[in-house]
Parts: sequence; structure tokens; C-alpha cells
Amino acid sequence: MAFSTNKKEKLFTEINITPLTDIFLVLLIIMMVVAPTFQSMDNAITVPEINSGVAIEQKNATIAITRDGQMFLNGKPITEDQLTDELVALKGSIEKPEVVVKADEKVKSAEIMKVMNAAQDAEYKKLIVAGEPLSKKEQKELKEDSEQGV
Repeated sequence: MAFSTNKKEKLFTEINITPLTDIFLVLLIIMMVVAPTFQSMDNAITVPEINSGVAIEQKNATIAITRDGQMFLNGKPITEDQLTDELVALKGSIEKPEVVVKADEKVKSAEIMKVMNAAQDAEYKKLIVAGEPLSKKEQKELKEDSEQGV
């Protein structure tokens, strides 16, 4: 321990807060710049566009739901009542027990929940909701195929 014998010398016990203030000002500026990106846009919710991601295999049970609520299981028209039975029947013939839901952006959530419940009743372990909705071209092709009886 060092003791000062000179009474005229005082110990410097003050804290220099200038560097601390600089750091806080820099952090404040960063937060002010970044904060607007955290605002939620609840009024403008749309289906996200995907630039990259995992491709969906067509070997699964794919359920397409058109804008007007028509359901198609692997391209064949199906009703809500038949959905669980068809999924159970299809389960043995596909490689992975997964259900892929591909719906138009105007489809109500209740329609997708019906598909989820049917997949759960058919004991499927995985349900994938496609990030891109059915295009108008795909909807038109499904309707034409179902009208022709293919």
C-alpha cells in the first residue's frame, strides 16, 4: 500500500465520463436508425414471396386450395368430407408421410385448418404450408382437369 506523505498532492478520485457518454450516444444513434425496421405492418399482411428456400418434393400428398375453396388432392378434386379417408388411403403409397398445403392468398385460414385437422386425423406427422400461393394458371388448370374428369 502506498501512502502519500505529501499533503499537497491529492488523489485523483473523479471518473471521466466522456468516453462513456460517447459510447451511449453512438448506441442511441444506432438504435434510432434500426428501430423503424422493427415496426409491424399488420394492415398489409400478404403471403410472402420466397427468393430462396427448400424445394417441395412432389412425392408427398399435395393439397391445393383454390380461391373459391375447392380442394384438390394431388390434382384430383376432393371434398372436405372425403379428405381424411383419402389421406389415409394415400399414406401407404407415398414415400414420406407429409402433407403439403398450397393455397391461394385469398383462402381463409379456416380452410387451411380443415386440412390440418384432416392430416392430424390421418396420423400424418408433418404438414408443410407452401410459401407461394396457387397461381391463377395453376387454379385454371386444376378446374379444367376436374371438369374434363381427368
